[in-house]
Amino acid sequence: MEQEHLRELLEKLHDKYNRPEFIEYDPISIPHRYSRPEDIEIGGLLAATIAWGNRKAIVKSGVRMMEYLDDAPYDFTVNASHAELSTLSSYVHRTFNGQDLTHFILALRRFYTIYDGLGGFFQKEWRATRDMRTVLSRFRSAFFAFDHPARCEKHISSIDKGAACKRLNMYLRWMVRCDGRGVDFGLWKEIPARALYLPIDIHAGNMGRFLGLLTRRQTDWKAVEEITANLRRFDADDPVKYDFSLFGAGIDGYLKEN
Repeated sequence: MEQEHLRELLEKLHDKYNRPEFIEYDPISIPHRYSRPEDIEIGGLLAATIAWGNRKAIVKSGVRMMEYLDDAPYDFTVNASHAELSTLSSYVHRTFNGQDLTHFILALRRFYTIYDGLGGFFQKEWRATRDMRTVLSRFRSAFFAFDHPARCEKHISSIDKGAACKRLNMYLRWMVRCDGRGVDFGLWKEIPARALYLPIDIHAGNMGRFLGLLTRRQTDWKAVEEITANLRRFDADDPVKYDFSLFGAGIDGYLKEN
């Protein structure tokens, strides 16, 4: 596809799907339940953590997870007693279970005690490194710095092992991008949108290959870097806005039609 035609397609799909109507059926609807920044941060990370598989099932499980947290994720995270934490044991979404949720809450509690919250951590590390790849690595290390079941570690991908880190990159898109369209939150204003990397899974990878934005066959971190670099040619300041475009191309059946 010629570059100008590709640009027009990407912009058209971005405009079509980056709108409030997108929210209801997407995992981002979970943090959109809240107005308090801390609730948005925590609800967003937990929703992103379980965001694989059927979107309808993800949203349903995300709502149920918030109900386990009394629909007040920040207050529950910092104040829940041992007895209240024990009520999480029956939660399950695919391979993410109550044990995982309990230890995620305890890890998040430490972030709000030690690092001034998730936003505080990510923005501090960005100021120190100016490299989101390093920030992703440091976040995972900090999150699992204390005692935890080894099984929990599979729920946060490791960039150091070459993972695409789709869910973390999606979460960062939610928290960082601010374009006034009402989907992404733009809470973490110290991190520029140009620093973000595309959230890529098998579906986005296949669409990227079809559109000529990706040549790498594996869906790993090297693929993330390649496709993000190519998208920066169309918008250097906000390449990840085209996450909506790749999603939209899939919904609109571009692969099936061609």
